[in-house]
Amino acid sequence: MTHTQRAAALDAADPLAPHRDEFLLDAAPAVTSYLDGNSLGRPLTATPAALDTFLRQEWGGRLIQGWTEGPHGGWMDWPTQLGDQIGRVALGAAAGQTVVADSTTVLFYKLVRAAAAAGHAEGRDEIVCDTDNFPTDRFVLEGIAAETGLTLRWIETDPASGITPDQVRAAVGPRTALATFSHVAYRSGHLADAAAITRVVHDAGALVLFDLSHSAGSVELELDAWGVDLAVGCCYKYLNGGPGAPAFAYLATRHQGTHPQALRQPVQGWMGHADPFAMGQGYQPDPGIRQLISGTPPIVAMVPVRVGLDQLERAGIAAVRAKSTALTTFALDLADDLLAPHGVTVATPREPEARGGHITLRRSDFRDVTAELWTRGVVPDFRTPDGIRLGLAPLSTSFTEVLHGVLALQEIVEATR
Repeated sequence: MTHTQRAAALDAADPLAPHRDEFLLDAAPAVTSYLDGNSLGRPLTATPAALDTFLRQEWGGRLIQGWTEGPHGGWMDWPTQLGDQIGRVALGAAAGQTVVADSTTVLFYKLVRAAAAAGHAEGRDEIVCDTDNFPTDRFVLEGIAAETGLTLRWIETDPASGITPDQVRAAVGPRTALATFSHVAYRSGHLADAAAITRVVHDAGALVLFDLSHSAGSVELELDAWGVDLAVGCCYKYLNGGPGAPAFAYLATRHQGTHPQALRQPVQGWMGHADPFAMGQGYQPDPGIRQLISGTPPIVAMVPVRVGLDQLERAGIAAVRAKSTALTTFALDLADDLLAPHGVTVATPREPEARGGHITLRRSDFRDVTAELWTRGVVPDFRTPDGIRLGLAPLSTSFTEVLHGVLALQEIVEATR
């Protein structure tokens, strides 16, 4: 069977293929192969209509009354309403533990500061992280360390293999307040063993926080079952919420309200108050997940997020994960057959259970090759120093699209070797 025949057969047998028609595929006619869904998902055809309805009927029609009434309930409830939906369809989290607000960076800051304060009360003054974690996470940690005097303990990780439970076990101890890692490594696509890492961190008496930005909507998550304490993630990748879409934060019930392990986030805004409209003196945090909200929620930006979540709920995360594994397997097979003879290597784990929804290919000239691919309508992305990432979004990416992109890459590397 040729690669073309295999791609066609996989597309024909794909139970998620009808969902591809729900995307605005014709909006970018010059793009013939979009392989960057792990950076920015495509818009859905339902999104423009949903935004128009919101602008005309909810914002325009109800004006200020929209905060308390509407077809999806009042806007005041959207952060927790969408949070519960994300928890249900993507995170393996029961209601009341997830909220949509702010950006990933801001929510990450809030959760780290809350965890660090709790650790400080117990004489714990270290945060553990790995050197290849996503830059914003590392930068936020550096800033928090500078303002609080906390010590950062770095784990040196191989970008091709990612963080492991054994590495975490060797780094955490009685001084550890928090350990934080990306569940799927942004550079290589390595999928961390979150359950095992959580057990290791808890055995040391510390809290664990996972960045799920490259996980949510692509791999199956079980935050409650794993015992995860804290998590953050964005909504503009596999959840298709659009550029700058608000992020989500997960705070386990045991860390809310008056529970003995309750945390308190540092950005005390009026929307996180137990009674936002009391307008009184003194701050009293909401006893539930709303305590993570600070300022007025980005309501308009939540409209596309709702559309993306509705689609994911219809598709089912198990089916999405199955196709994600099939897509990455197909891409790796193509890389071995078509690209390896031209000096291209793979920086992503071969085992399906050890990788997320994207694969990374390496060659020294891939920065220039990426630019050439873009001129041909093939859109992956580049990550320093020498990696091209193929981000394969299961709901919008076809196997034929993957083949088209890899064939274009093969043509370029053959000519430039």
